[in-house]
Amino acid sequence: MRSWAYILVLTLCMVLEAGASSVALARVNGAISPAVSTYLARAIEEASAERDQCLVIELDTPGGLLQSTKEIVQSIYAADLPVAVYVSPPGASAASAGVFITLAADVAAMAPHTTIGAAHPLDLGGLSQNPSTNDVFRQKMENYASAFIEGIAEKRHRNAAWAQEAVVHSQAVTSEKALQMGVIDILATNLPDLLAQLNGRQVQGRTLHTVGVSVHEIPVSMLEQTLEWFWQPELMSLLLLVVIYGFIAELSHPGALLPGVAAVLALILLLYMSATLPMNIAGLALILLAIALLVADAYAPSHGVLTVGGIASFFIGSLMLFNHAPPGFQLSMTWITSTTMTTAAFFLFFVSKGIRAQFLPAKTGPDILLGRSAPIHIGIDRSKGTVFIEGELWSAESSGPIEEGCRVEITGRRGLTLLVKPLKSNQKEKSP
Repeated sequence: MRSWAYILVLTLCMVLEAGASSVALARVNGAISPAVSTYLARAIEEASAERDQCLVIELDTPGGLLQSTKEIVQSIYAADLPVAVYVSPPGASAASAGVFITLAADVAAMAPHTTIGAAHPLDLGGLSQNPSTNDVFRQKMENYASAFIEGIAEKRHRNAAWAQEAVVHSQAVTSEKALQMGVIDILATNLPDLLAQLNGRQVQGRTLHTVGVSVHEIPVSMLEQTLEWFWQPELMSLLLLVVIYGFIAELSHPGALLPGVAAVLALILLLYMSATLPMNIAGLALILLAIALLVADAYAPSHGVLTVGGIASFFIGSLMLFNHAPPGFQLSMTWITSTTMTTAAFFLFFVSKGIRAQFLPAKTGPDILLGRSAPIHIGIDRSKGTVFIEGELWSAESSGPIEEGCRVEITGRRGLTLLVKPLKSNQKEKSP
């Protein structure tokens, strides 16, 4: 009886294993970021829960962040099912961080006319983006990345010597050469060809059955799309502008609160994001200099010289702001041009006019009377009397008596009483 039970359980296990008649597909097209790390970790979990034959990661990336790359490699190592990385379509590349991810897969595959390589550590975010980093520290970073990729290649029994060359000397090869050198396992023209070559392969102690199976793609979730947008240099540039504009608005309109609160929140987010995607200090300094020049032009009549200098400084600073970031994390020229023009227009047509308006004489209200002259309506005796101006009678005070009909100059105001003094060349005139 026990033998029959054993046979029944064994048969059931074999049926369940053979019953896994699907393959999961995850697509990565772009820079390796925290969002990509979260997406692939979820894809591995879902494929394991669905008891798929394997997970195929279709990869095309210029590189990305080191921390995210490490998390993806660890997720692949811990996967309960085989993971194949397929560099596709033709013309795609697995550069920088993509090299680490491809080599870490259980099965590494590439489409014809694709490339892999150029994994120098300075192209990976999270180590150092400071161009003035000394040679000793640069060597430490290079040694770390070299050891990291060597360990990955040795674990997967791939060409560790080439992997180190890809890090140390930024070596890159085509898919055809990569197959010859033992960097990858399969050269497949398309996904069906890849599945055909995977069929019957022993991976993680199991035999893959991938011929005639269905392929279901695991899409990127809304949360992961939002996270992907969150880690873009364009958003960091926008947050920087919110910080600048917010503080300027709060200083020019004390007590408005909303601009100040928005600037503080943007500054906190900017500091958090800069820990993963560092900004070039020189580029940031040039942007701040540009703002200072544009503001100064509103106070000093420079005939546009400061404005031109500010616009040029902002443009160059934007170019430099992320020029040491990993591939895929630089600002586009379209974004730089549009933000430069928007900032210039904002300061030329709004900020500068607002600042100049603060120095213009009053156009309405009692303050427009200052500096004007008017005749005395009722003579000022013992410092008090009345003047007639703009069709109205005003109480007036002076330091001494002034006869009725004499013209006086209005020098100030205290409440509803005007402070006056007699004009030097004074002639009496008839008051109404």
